[in-house]
Amino acid sequence: MPESHPEKPSRIEPVAIEQMPEAIVDAIADVVAESTALGEALHPLTAASLADLVRIMNAYYSNLIEGHDTRPRDIERALQNDFDSNPERRDLQREAVAHVRVQHAIDRLAAAGELPEPASTAFLESLHRDFYRYASADALRVRGRDATEYAMIPGRLRNEAKQDNVVGRHQPPSSPSVEAFMHYFASRYRFAELGRAGRIAAIAAAHHRLNYIHPFPDGNGRVSRLMSHAMGHAAGIGAHGLWSISRGLARGLESPMEYMHMMDATDAPRASDVDGRGNLSRRALIDFTLWFLRVCLDQIRFMRELFELESLERRLRLYVLRDEQLGPQAAELLVHAAARGEFERGEVARITGLTGTVGTTRARRRHRGGSARIVDAERPRLASLSGVERIGALSPALLTAPRSVRSGTGASVSAPFRLHVARRNGRNFRL
Repeated sequence: MPESHPEKPSRIEPVAIEQMPEAIVDAIADVVAESTALGEALHPLTAASLADLVRIMNAYYSNLIEGHDTRPRDIERALQNDFDSNPERRDLQREAVAHVRVQHAIDRLAAAGELPEPASTAFLESLHRDFYRYASADALRVRGRDATEYAMIPGRLRNEAKQDNVVGRHQPPSSPSVEAFMHYFASRYRFAELGRAGRIAAIAAAHHRLNYIHPFPDGNGRVSRLMSHAMGHAAGIGAHGLWSISRGLARGLESPMEYMHMMDATDAPRASDVDGRGNLSRRALIDFTLWFLRVCLDQIRFMRELFELESLERRLRLYVLRDEQLGPQAAELLVHAAARGEFERGEVARITGLTGTVGTTRARRRHRGGSARIVDAERPRLASLSGVERIGALSPALLTAPRSVRSGTGASVSAPFRLHVARRNGRNFRL
């Protein structure tokens, strides 16, 4: 059935599923229960530290979805302002860093209770503007439908005919009509008017519909994933940022190709009079929503198992046991920091059972040709660990690319892991 009135904002209907099927209701209930358990599993300070790692993971998988296999270590280097000399790789590093920083800003707003309406045009424009704030001139060059190149302005919606484009088989709304579509989108996905179940279901629907509108010349996929992350917080399933939608979308439930196949299928117009009342297929939206929620659930459960305190303690102790450079007392510090969030420097001797010079001597281990203090009961000063190394220490599977998108060199973390308690201020330490 051909699309009717293609330039009317109602072209994106249905935007929600009336009378949700039982399978979706059940999936929403499971997502709420599992995300609540994940959010309550750890001390808030420990959760905040681990959320830093999840942001790197999210950026890594978001890049994979775009077809860019930026290695986790390259992302970590870029976060330390150490960029590759190759311009193309440097641009990919900048994109990954931008994802980490924008997601961190979302997490901060959510934690402070200051997150704006996640589907509002102003918020989405700010995500796009902040993501591309430090992009190079080359990264902002976009090829239009007629092959003419032009410079994209970060945060600005498509509004000129030269910015019209085709996405696969899909023809998004024309550029001059994008503003009207976005106003309609924002009003239909206004969270203030939705209950919790409606908000959670809307995360999936809005994710597709934003990409369907394709409001920006480029970067729509990245913005939609950041929007979904913000919506998760606003819907009460964000769990302190401890799980990643990008990882789920990049890996799928059975195949990494599922995401693109499901997005394409959800572009389908209404098939018949029993396929809803909107321009697009209700059945396709139901299928996509259920798939999306199951992906979320799969990721939440994965991270819940990983970050469950007893499991985390086992992993930390095993990590110390396998590392010849760490003394056994290091495990007690790591486990204590994970459980309590932080501890004062004066507690190091009590936690480890070591005191004075004895503690210093027993806890020292050789580290890359030099001496590194792991525990010093007289003057504890423990080096912080890089994000990629901490992720690998917890679970190398977190940063392993799906087979279909893995580069020839592989994307899993293979370098030696260094895991420490880091000084948070002059007195306290945290994981």
